[in-house]
Order: sequence, then structure tokens, then C-alpha cells
Amino acid sequence: MSQSKEIAIDLKSVQHLISSQFPQWAELPIRPVDSAGTDNAIYRLGDDMAVRLPRAEWAIGQVEKEQRWLPKLAPMIPISLPVPLAKGVPTENYPWFWSVYSWLEGENATVGQLDSYKQAAIAIAQFINAMQAIDATGGPAPGAHNSGRGEPLAMRDGAVRDAITSLNRIIDPDVALAQWNLALQTQEWQGQGVWIHGDLHPGNLLIEQGQLSAVIDFGTLGVGDPACDLMVAWTFLTKGSREEFRSLLTVDEATWERGRGWALSFGLVAYAYYIDKNPGLAAISRRTIDEVLNEYVKF
Repeated sequence: MSQSKEIAIDLKSVQHLISSQFPQWAELPIRPVDSAGTDNAIYRLGDDMAVRLPRAEWAIGQVEKEQRWLPKLAPMIPISLPVPLAKGVPTENYPWFWSVYSWLEGENATVGQLDSYKQAAIAIAQFINAMQAIDATGGPAPGAHNSGRGEPLAMRDGAVRDAITSLNRIIDPDVALAQWNLALQTQEWQGQGVWIHGDLHPGNLLIEQGQLSAVIDFGTLGVGDPACDLMVAWTFLTKGSREEFRSLLTVDEATWERGRGWALSFGLVAYAYYIDKNPGLAAISRRTIDEVLNEYVKF
């Protein structure tokens, strides 16, 4: 997790950016949107658009990546994605590129109520299958731009062990280490990299009228190990819907086990970092840890 200093973004500065660069939208109302995310500030522009501005330097590469790839991916995905409508440029008062997106209706899955986790499992499986079927030629390999999502699990070993040490009075460190070691023992991905969202958890899913309706925040988009996106089975789904989800995917046992490892990695590192900084992400990551470690008795 980056320690970079965030810059201040307020309503007045966003209004100025819109009026100076997109005068056709200058009269539309602008209001901030609550988000558990830490990389970007989000404002609703009128009824149909959203303004998304990086808060810190580590997030600035996401703008170009999303502007380039989301318009190409969205037509091939069977669920709603945010589509870039315009790209803002840096100014004296705001130093980076930023984006205007189409607005997606729905509540964040951290607060929205699902009618059926089975429907959600099906929708997410269809999303992942569609992403993996898209030609990934030229897509960005895992790196700093996406926090290494999709890289081999072994590259996350140090960060995970540090997190377990820091959380040793909150979680069972022996069980966590045993589960993590199991994940490290699985065979690494041998195929070509595939498109991955990289951050599939409730904070990046929308629910509308009881149905999972959209996947948002593609800042960790990349091309890598498909197991990374399977972490949603533990970050969001329930035990029963997890089985439904797996049945709809064409993944081998090693990939599923790496997916569990990805969930544990995400949960531990994020919880250790956000426990005192971001209650929303801390709750998501703690829930993920519990879901993974509760399965350890099966081995």
C-alpha cells in the first residue's frame, strides 16, 4: 500500500475543472460521491456522468489505462462497466489527467441488498469468463500500475508474512501461515496472461433492484494469472454461491487454490494497512480473511 501524500480535491476545484475544460457541462450540478476507495475522488456530474480524479501519484496511470482499454472491453462484457466519455488535462491547481465517465445506477455492494447470491455468482462468472476470452495482446502486464495484481503469488510472500506478523493478536497467525503456505505450494500459472479486473470485492460491485448490475473501478486492470479475479469468491460470495460460481468457470484445481491464496493475500495486506485508516476497506478485508481461514479445516 502506497504511502504517497494525497492532494486535496474539493467541490470548488472540480467545478472549475469542468467549467474550464468542458463548458458544455458547466451548468450541471456536481456533488461528491461516498466511496470506500482510496485512489480516486468521485463526483456525480448531472444525472448521467461521473468525474473521477486521482488523489495520489500512484493512481495517475489508471487514467490512461482505463481511457485506452475500457471502450474496447465494454462491448464484449455482459455486465455494465464505466465507459470513459472525456479526458481532462492537468492545470495549475490540479496536476494530473482525470476522466469523465458514464454514470452507472445502483448501490455499492457494501450497502446494497442482493435478492440472490446465486444471481450474483452467475453474473460475476459471466463477467470473468468474458474478460478471459478477450484477446489480451498488448494489454498491460502486472506491475506498479495495478499493485502487481496477476503476478505469481510468491512475489507477494514478504508482504503477506509482514501482515500476518502485524495482525498476530487479531487473527490466528498459525492458521494464516499454514493456509498461505498451501497457496504458495500450488503450481504457478503456465499459460498466457488473460484480462483481469484485479480488485473484485464488494466496493467495486454495484447492486440495482436486488441484482448485481455492474463492475466498477478498473484501476488494477491488467493481463496476468486468471486466479487473481477468483478472489471474489471469498471477498464477496457466500459458501453456497461460491460453489455455484466455481461450477460456471473453466478453472483447474491449482487455479482455484491460487484464487484462495489471492483472496488471503488481499485480505491480510489490506486489513493490516487499512485497519485504522478506512473502515469500509478494513471490513471487506477482514471478512475475506475469515472466509478463507474458515475453509482451512477442510485440508
